[in-house]
Amino acid sequence: QVQLVESGGGLVQTGGSLRLSCAASGRTFTGYVMGWFRQAPGKEREFVAAIRWTTGSTYYTDSAKGRFTISRDNTKITVYLQMNSLKPEDTAVYYCGTGPYSSGTYYNTGTYDHWGQGTQVTVSS
Repeated sequence: QVQLVESGGGLVQTGGSLRLSCAASGRTFTGYVMGWFRQAPGKEREFVAAIRWTTGSTYYTDSAKGRFTISRDNTKITVYLQMNSLKPEDTAVYYCGTGPYSSGTYYNTGTYDHWGQGTQVTVSS
């Protein structure tokens, strides 16, 4: 079955950087999208970034543009989220998800049929 395992979270000061990893297994990801979402306490899970596995096309929420970079390693079947210039409002549990790619739906949690367990990111002020 499909498994997604996130790693790389931690505690960092404002302005610092972290790189999250999501190791995927269990199926061929051609035709699928891989996304990063985050959920802060008391808030809904929100889209951060996504990458279309087949083409490498990337998508970002406005708050992530210019600071975060999503990438993939086809050999390792791993997706990364490089996060720079972190802010306290980036504090959340970050989740990796995967689902069938459909144009314009990558930001919707309903697109994703498998999720990882999440990794905590805490940015101190």
